[in-house]
Amino acid sequence: MNQDFLIILGVASAAALASPAGGLAAILTRPSSLLLSIAVGFAAGVLLGTFAFEIMPKSLELTPVPLVVGGFLLGLGLVYIVDLYINRWQVAGDEADQKRAVDRLHRRKKPLGSNVSVLAGATSVEELIEGVTIGIGAAFEPSTALIVGLAIGIDNFSEGMSIGELTLAEKKDAYGRVLGSTTLIGVSLLVSAIFGWFLLKGVSQSVLGFLFATGAGGMFYLTITDLVPEAEAHHFQQSSAIANAAGFLLMMTLAQMY
Repeated sequence: MNQDFLIILGVASAAALASPAGGLAAILTRPSSLLLSIAVGFAAGVLLGTFAFEIMPKSLELTPVPLVVGGFLLGLGLVYIVDLYINRWQVAGDEADQKRAVDRLHRRKKPLGSNVSVLAGATSVEELIEGVTIGIGAAFEPSTALIVGLAIGIDNFSEGMSIGELTLAEKKDAYGRVLGSTTLIGVSLLVSAIFGWFLLKGVSQSVLGFLFATGAGGMFYLTITDLVPEAEAHHFQQSSAIANAAGFLLMMTLAQMY
């Protein structure tokens, strides 16, 4: 069997298993708010470091700056549209002047699912993007796939814990639902990673750079809008900021080593 395929299969499988592992950890430990703050904040920092020191530099090596910018904005814009669609085209922060108007709209037209189902659905979409990004990384070189896969695996574990905690808060004995939703998320990642590698391994380097930037844009949006606010909401003594910095510095170090 092709060695490159074995690498992508191993990396994607490990990252995929991280999601149900996070769900199982939530079932067994019922994580405290402090632990969630550290885990989710660390994952956010890891992803931000991966964008800054691995994905975007690789894209810029292969593709002109305008195309990298365009790819990043395309990925960000696509996930932004999905986010708006799920929330009936209206979202607002808790302190926004528009919050009351948005809440009135959502009382008349509820978002497409409960908080848990919306989070799980959005995470599944994220996994499709992340899986293809692992596949593109493998098309560059094995070390890129390993670093990107590590970052996504850490992200998946923390998101699995978050989904598990939210699900069990709604229904205390919903263990099957936790494992089912987190397993589906992992499968989405694995399938899209393999699909991305087979589909894209023969395309030109400039196209790979553009698509790598597109994946980074989508993941960046989800990191900033989901992981960072969630970590901050659970923090104690700014634990989320400290964990975020630790994750960021870890990926900077790994990117320089490999």
